[in-house]
Amino acid sequence: MKIKNALDALSSLAQETRLRIYRTLVRTGPDGLTAGEIADALGVPAPTLSFHLAHLARAGMVRCRRDGRSLIYSVHVEGMRALLQFLTEDCCRGKPELCGRLVANAACGATPPKRPRRKKAANE
Repeated sequence: MKIKNALDALSSLAQETRLRIYRTLVRTGPDGLTAGEIADALGVPAPTLSFHLAHLARAGMVRCRRDGRSLIYSVHVEGMRALLQFLTEDCCRGKPELCGRLVANAACGATPPKRPRRKKAANE
């Protein structure tokens, strides 16, 4: 991914409605949703939703496919994967154990486990 593509992807998600759309589609998975279902779920008027979906699609963050008379929108997983790879490709200076859990959690949607609390020393 080139920096221009990363900027387009990041800017497409840096808006509340588009981020809500994206997160809704992430939860839906590869089956996706029609524009009407997204509009109902988020309470967004159709013209506004169309504008934001087009923005996300141009940035490579969502895909659209036709199913009969309906347009189905879903997350473009490869687009997000490329963005995450771009953002993390140079991290940790060759020590993947430092960021491995971060990348693994981002890939599967798991929340990171809580870090164990450090015990206070007797003199603290």
